[in-house]
Amino acid sequence: MKNYKFYNIVILIFLTFILNGCTETYPLITNRFEDVLIVEANITNELKKQEIKLTKSAKFEDEGYLPESGAEVFITNDAGHQYNFSEDAGKYVSTIEFQAVPNTKYQLHINTKDGRSFASSPETLTTITPMQSVVAAIEQKDDKNGVGIRINSFDPTSTSTYYRFEFEETYKVVAPKWLPTKLEWNNGSPTFEPNSPVTKTCYGSKKSLELLLLNTNNLKEDRVDYLIRFISDQDYIITHRYSILVRQYVESLAAYNYYNTLNKTASSGGTIVSPTQPGLLLGNLKAVNSDSKIAGYFDVCSVSTERIYFNYEDLFPGKFPPPYYTDCTQFCYAKEPNNPIPCTHCCHYAEDLPYGKIRYFSGDGTSSVTTYWVDAPCGDCTTIASNIKPTFWVDN
Repeated sequence: MKNYKFYNIVILIFLTFILNGCTETYPLITNRFEDVLIVEANITNELKKQEIKLTKSAKFEDEGYLPESGAEVFITNDAGHQYNFSEDAGKYVSTIEFQAVPNTKYQLHINTKDGRSFASSPETLTTITPMQSVVAAIEQKDDKNGVGIRINSFDPTSTSTYYRFEFEETYKVVAPKWLPTKLEWNNGSPTFEPNSPVTKTCYGSKKSLELLLLNTNNLKEDRVDYLIRFISDQDYIITHRYSILVRQYVESLAAYNYYNTLNKTASSGGTIVSPTQPGLLLGNLKAVNSDSKIAGYFDVCSVSTERIYFNYEDLFPGKFPPPYYTDCTQFCYAKEPNNPIPCTHCCHYAEDLPYGKIRYFSGDGTSSVTTYWVDAPCGDCTTIASNIKPTFWVDN
């Protein structure tokens, strides 16, 4: 799943630059367009192959975004090292693993294939402040009961101050009406077939889509107690087993201000023209040989990660689990429409049942005509999630 969060917010700000002053309804056809290079670069203290995304600004009528291909991308530091990046599947990946270290200045360099050159200001790694814990507990939010997931951390030196958070959640999905047999249509006729077990248990996954920011300046201590996720106790994603991977980034003041401005622009009402941001938001990147425009930020920040798991029973022992993703009431079609039989739990197969009207069929697999009918997600979890178990997943 691609992450369009950063790109979409930057594009919104770029559009305010182009369209500033428009007060009438604007047709969604671009009459005026300027090419802007958009950079998403986040270098951390993790020892890994670092990644950088380069994209081009898009017109309204374009579908999706276009990657900036064929560029030369590298990072230098004041210790004389150069880290080269190669293009790989729409992004640029460092050719070797490396990590940002304290008291060293890093600078991003980009040379595009059309001759434009860009560079960032030198940036240093922020304070390394590991998370102390990620805790899931029952709590209320906006008068709703649910599970609050909180991050706790503390910097006794009070030099962290500015934080950004991300999360990726994964949850087990079990089709509640899965049966070992199902009804298939073969050449226009229904037949009972063995049901594949891989359609019973799946795993859903979602990423945070907002810029989650925290500033501890107004607190007595540089202490984090941040509610990163609240899940209603009626949300099916916690019915069985749930996991969340949390990332805490310590940002510089300049980076925090940049992301905070992006947030304010994105939440200013969803209009093309932002009343609070009339121009292109400037980061720490600029052209070095022309007046070409560039958007984005070269972020050098420390990161701390932690994953936790919990089962529904862990937090709500003895309670009924949340309702499923969709209504899974069993239903049927009677063979004689004018003389329907009771079908609270089962029914007789109707020969004139329109093919394709119900996407999933389940039955008892016997010679009788007793058949249960349910909507597709109720008997086949692959309609809403993946049946591939994540490599990191740990069961009870």
